[in-house]
Amino acid sequence: MHCETVLQPADLIWPLFVTDGKGAEEPIPSLPGVSRWSSDGIALRAKAAVEQGIPCIALFPNTQPDRRSENGIEALNPDNLMCRAIRAVRDAVGDDIGILTDVALDPYTSHGQDGLIDDAGYVLNDDTVEVLVGQALNQAAAGADIIAPSDMMDGRIGTIRSALESESHVNVQIMSYAAKYASAFYGPFRDAVGSGGLLKGDKKTYQMDPANGEEALREVAMDIEEGADSVMVKPGLPYLDIVRAVKDRFEVPVFAYQVSGEYAMIEAAVAAGVGDRNALVLETLLSFKRAGCSGILTYYADLAARLLNE
Repeated sequence: MHCETVLQPADLIWPLFVTDGKGAEEPIPSLPGVSRWSSDGIALRAKAAVEQGIPCIALFPNTQPDRRSENGIEALNPDNLMCRAIRAVRDAVGDDIGILTDVALDPYTSHGQDGLIDDAGYVLNDDTVEVLVGQALNQAAAGADIIAPSDMMDGRIGTIRSALESESHVNVQIMSYAAKYASAFYGPFRDAVGSGGLLKGDKKTYQMDPANGEEALREVAMDIEEGADSVMVKPGLPYLDIVRAVKDRFEVPVFAYQVSGEYAMIEAAVAAGVGDRNALVLETLLSFKRAGCSGILTYYADLAARLLNE
């Protein structure tokens, strides 16, 4: 009766990793309990999400090495791994679930950066944005509901919004990774999408300094001005102060990502016998909601929904 914050399955978004093949499952060693699935397996998980009351899944492709290149051109292939997975989900569950798709080039580049690079290895902002627009349109045409640019290039939200409008994708939303920090918590994710071993250098020239809070608010303000429908803070738990600051300052939905390193830490605690998985999962997710999140991307979405539905 006195509970101020209530966590529900409707608060969750389930990130899923896509791989090639049929009937394929590839466990991810650095993310115990998480696998890559072929498109048919993704469709089955979309059905499970609908049954559990999870309103949205987020898709991330593990592009095969022979499909990667310096310019990430596979992102523009209308029959690439991401697009095939989108269509498989649509065929399986129709419009019963939302599909959020990642827009960035790191799953497609041979160097592991989120954008195009010059000979010195510097990421080229404007050239990258041009490709990101094509990638966003490609995913929208395949049936994505929410485009989520995670690349952190300047100006890409406004350019993508204009392109979506001009191509009649007026109902496709943009969830901007507006405050994405250059974090030490991303390692297992990079393993999952196959970019970890390829990454040359780091991403500190375009992702945010963990020391900065006011900069996050400026980045959020710019993305909202350019047409973002919602914004994301990433990582999650170490940045709940940023979630609250964004929630207090702006009148848009704010999401957070319980990233791979956060997941792996909980699993390590469970393996060491120092914590109960179910309790740790629900408490951390509740903290996101209490901080002001409209929704949470978490690899524990299926588990949490089942616990909450009991």
